[in-house]
Amino acid sequence: MPDIDFAFLADAAETVPGQKFHVLGGGIARIGGRRFPLRHPHLALVIGLQVTAPETEREHDIRFVLLDPDGGEVAGATGSLVARSQQDGRDATLTFSIDLWNLTFPAPGDYSFRILVNGSERKRLPLLLVKPAVGGTAADGAAAAPVDD
Repeated sequence: MPDIDFAFLADAAETVPGQKFHVLGGGIARIGGRRFPLRHPHLALVIGLQVTAPETEREHDIRFVLLDPDGGEVAGATGSLVARSQQDGRDATLTFSIDLWNLTFPAPGDYSFRILVNGSERKRLPLLLVKPAVGGTAADGAAAAPVDD
């Protein structure tokens, strides 16, 4: 079964099959906001799918789900892709990105992205949503990416 070689959140990403990918602001794990529900204008979910040679030329289902702190689904999408053969019998990493526009986070807390391949969860990405404490710092004292809402 294909596996996730890497996955991360970024401010923006451009991925072209079989070529390099470009990322702005990669590695997002925390977002801060003054008011909730918080609408975040854009995130990119970047995924590197490791496909072995025998798994090429077959369709694979990809699904992502964003869960809130209570386990409720905030957003999700499903798609499929086919890894084309390298003609040399080698494994391949397919890199792609999913643009997530105007996600609304109902409350601060621990969210998570779940990435499933062919119905099996292969990766989890935590995402902490924080509200600045009185005085303007993040709740745990660490800096959080501010969002203008």
